[in-house]
Amino acid sequence: MRIAFIGLGIMGKPMARNLHRAGHDMIVYNRSRPAVDELAGDGMTAASSPAEAAAKADVVVTMLPNSPQVREVVAGENGVLAGAKPGLVLVDMSSIAPLAAREIAALCEEKGVTMLDAPVSGGEPKAIDASLAVMAGGDKDTFDRLRKPVLLAMAATAVYCGPVGAGNAAKLANQIIVAANIAAVAEALTLASQSGVDPAVVVDAIRGGLAGSTVLEAKAPMMLRDDFTPGFKIDLHLKDLANALETAHEVGSPLPLTAQITEMFQTVRADGGGQCDHSALIRYFRKLASRSTAEKR
Repeated sequence: MRIAFIGLGIMGKPMARNLHRAGHDMIVYNRSRPAVDELAGDGMTAASSPAEAAAKADVVVTMLPNSPQVREVVAGENGVLAGAKPGLVLVDMSSIAPLAAREIAALCEEKGVTMLDAPVSGGEPKAIDASLAVMAGGDKDTFDRLRKPVLLAMAATAVYCGPVGAGNAAKLANQIIVAANIAAVAEALTLASQSGVDPAVVVDAIRGGLAGSTVLEAKAPMMLRDDFTPGFKIDLHLKDLANALETAHEVGSPLPLTAQITEMFQTVRADGGGQCDHSALIRYFRKLASRSTAEKR
């Protein structure tokens, strides 16, 4: 299958590589050139614009930061729709607002293009080893046709969630749960440290019980090492939580916990941590704990 991949960042580049390894004929485009040149060196075809990439492809996959970038790449000047032929399938794997996904899908439909919104969870490590979780919305027949050859070339699971926008609604739910888990792990490990207990021992003690989780296994070691090399940046998680809050306001679903955790992430970003992994949220709790300790002296 001829697949154009647009957006070769921390997630997109390994995802494109996995599609190439699966035997697909890959066309790649990115706003900055080095990633394109790197993948072209692996045997993929470089495109000079989204329109050129789409014109050569049966399927276009986009992996971009947020709704405005997806809208520009798809419907802007020299965008995907400028080069698309009727019958093209757009698989947007970015994490964007569900309403934006539906608006972009409507623009695609006018040009005879079918769109799936199919955001992913798992961060860079799972993008590299093709074990992402995909949540998809859109035409069910199109999803069924692409699930095994395309989506499962990049992921361990791909679940159909409903019409366009449903994939991103599921992703927002995922991001709320991940953020709350990271906050809980960070708060608990700070408590252990302040209590004079080795937090690494606490992790070993609780991982086999109900508190055990994928977040604990992936993020606690980073907190223990103070290694916040990004697998998923705080800036990006803040973007997702902002989309969750915006969507919640639209549909009338209160998100008080999400709002509070968003402010915690904002505090870390204000201290210069926006480009750190979201496990750096522990800095928020450490900062509070250090102030509390100082006040007791």
